[in-house]
Formats: sequence, C-alpha cells, structure tokens
Amino acid sequence: MSLTDLTGQDEPRSSVAAREGVDYSDRLSSRAIELNDLDDEDEAQFLRTPKRVPVRRSPLPKKTQNQVKKVLIIAVVVAGVYIVAWALHRYGTQTWRFRIDSSDNIEIAGVQNATRAQVMDVVGDDIGRNIFSVPLEEHKKKLEAIPWIESATVVRLLPNRIAIHVQERTPVAFVQIGSKISLIDGNGVVMGLPANRQVKYSFPVIQGMTETEPLSSRAAAMKIYTRLLRELDSEGGNDSHGQYSKDLSEVDLSDPEDVKVTAKDPGGAVVIHLGNANFLASYKLYVAHVAEWRQQFQNLQSVDLRYEGQIIVNPDANRSPQKPVAVAGRRRR
Repeated sequence: MSLTDLTGQDEPRSSVAAREGVDYSDRLSSRAIELNDLDDEDEAQFLRTPKRVPVRRSPLPKKTQNQVKKVLIIAVVVAGVYIVAWALHRYGTQTWRFRIDSSDNIEIAGVQNATRAQVMDVVGDDIGRNIFSVPLEEHKKKLEAIPWIESATVVRLLPNRIAIHVQERTPVAFVQIGSKISLIDGNGVVMGLPANRQVKYSFPVIQGMTETEPLSSRAAAMKIYTRLLRELDSEGGNDSHGQYSKDLSEVDLSDPEDVKVTAKDPGGAVVIHLGNANFLASYKLYVAHVAEWRQQFQNLQSVDLRYEGQIIVNPDANRSPQKPVAVAGRRRR
C-alpha cells in the first residue's frame, strides 16, 4: 500500500522523481545541448556560400533581340495592311457597283467650241468598264490633243461616274491656210471653226501661214500680231470705230520685217506696209492722209509707210509703182 493510498493525497513530484530515480537537471542539460546544436546548424547554413545556379543566356544580344521584335511587329503590320488593301482592291475591281453603265455616267463640262463627240471619242470605251481601270492620265493627254482644248482634268466620282472638265483655247484671229479658214489662238494653235455656230467672232484674217509650218514659227508670228493690235489700240482708236484694230480686215505676217495690213475704207480696201515697228505712228499717218491720197491718185490700192519722209503709192500693183509722195514732217530712215 502506498503513501497515497494511506493518506488519500497525491505525493509531491519531487518525491516521485526521487523515488523513480529521474534526474531533472540532466534532462534540462540535454535539452539545452539540443537547442544549441540547432542554432549552430542554422548559423552554419546562412554562413555557407550558396551554390551558383548557371543562367541560360540567349545567343543574341538584348539590343538585337529588341530590333528583331520591332522587325517582326512591322512585318505583321505590313502584312495586315497588304491583306486589307488586296481585299479592297479585289472588291473594287470586281463588284458591279463601280461599273460605268452608260454615257450618262460621264459628265462633261467646259465644252463650247469643241464637240461632245470629240470628247466621247476619247472616253467612250470606258462604258462598261470598272471605274478604277479608267486611265485618267492617258485620257487627259488625248483630250489636250484636241485643237480646241487647252487643258483638261479627268476625275473619278464614286461609285461609277467620270467627270471631265476642259478649258478651251481663246481665239484671237482667223487664219487662212490654203483655201481653209480657221481660228487661231495667241500661241499659234489652229483650232478650226467652232462647233457652236451661235458664237460669233470678229477678227482680222491672218495671211502668210502654211500647213507645214512648225508651231514655233506660228507662235513667233502671233507675237508680232499681238504687238500690232496692242499698239494700234493703245490710244483708244478713232471716234467712229473705237479701236484702230477694228479697221483691219487682213494681216499679212509672211515677212516679219514688213507687216502688211488691209484696212477697210469707204473708198475701198487699202494694203498698208507698216514695217516691223512704230505700228501706231504709221497707221495714224495713213488715217490722216488717205482722203488726200484718194483725190491725188485715181486708184489707190496700197501704200508703203516704212520710210520716213515719204510714202510709196501702189507698190504692190503689177505696173510700176507710182512716184513717191513726200509727207511733211517725216524724214527718211
């Protein structure tokens, strides 16, 4: 029977430990040793040099990698744009929505002296064609080759219309080439007669040009013609006609050194040799003395005013010209 049984109370732990022969101090010492060992192991783990792990590097430098990425991005974008453009082109060139159905889809503006038929000869083949296949620049060149057309623009109007606007040349005179009478502009381009017969022009007829004459030669002659009219009209002309150029029916430019004009006069037409300068002074001399010359000479056909101090009457007649007539205030050149 134990003491507990006898007393009914627990026995103190120290007594139990003493009875069982257990040394608590030894257990605590052993526990402290184990904790110290763990601390030593942790400290050694942190103090130990970590093992280096090899890093796998790319064979390309980082800068080159960035450049490659940019190139790839650009290539993808370009490919995308190309695909979209190809799809749009395919749609635009094959769909019926962009087809020119008839001549009503061709708008023509600015045509007055040329004819619509001349324009349609250039663009008529576009009927039934896709609007995007119309050769705009080629049409422009062909239209500007029409004599009356100085410039032309050709544009597409979506979905299926073509607009043409032309600027016609401005005629400044009639010209006789062979037996044919045409209109001519200031650059020497011969246009023919206007298709619009309601348009009326009142110009002198230029003589002295040939069909085989180059455009540059005609342009030079037309500069003389322009200077002639500018000088004759520089003072406003006479009271009855307003401008001296309106008195002219013909201008002969065959000889640049001797411009000859035919003046309309109540007594009959007179050919006047004006030379190549001082057109206004010479013509005013004619106006001042023509009545006197008609009284003096029975058949006045032409006068030569190229020489200072005198005139020559009828120098173009088949017979010998009349005797030179002195003119006061004029000196021989």
